[in-house]
Amino acid sequence: MTLYAGSCHCGALQIRLDSPRRPEEMRVGRCACSFCRRHGARTMGDPAASVEFRAAPPDLVRYRFGLGITDYLLCAHCGTYVGAVMEDGGGSIGIVNVNALDIRDTFDAAPPLHHYDGEDEEQRRLRRRKFWMPATVIA
Repeated sequence: MTLYAGSCHCGALQIRLDSPRRPEEMRVGRCACSFCRRHGARTMGDPAASVEFRAAPPDLVRYRFGLGITDYLLCAHCGTYVGAVMEDGGGSIGIVNVNALDIRDTFDAAPPLHHYDGEDEEQRRLRRRKFWMPATVIA
């Protein structure tokens, strides 16, 4: 496993991505929802990897929309969207916004755009279980 570090713009939110893959092997995509598009997010998840988000409680904002089953993690100070986490089966799974990683420039600048409109909660959970990774939030 290789550790890839990152943070929000001001450094209040820290990211640790542990992955067996090199950046060029990671599945990166762009979600077509208005939230992700407005943030210019490029996200990745990999069930063989894991991600940890760390912040002091007042520095972390958890935002929910749509089906209301996912916490989108933002810095309370600089507004950077660093990733998303969903409770699932007694644990959490998540994705990381690769734009917040220190190695952000090694990823495809324009990965595929994915449309998830029309998914119900069960369909969304099934897709995420397939592509998202174990996630921990320490705040």
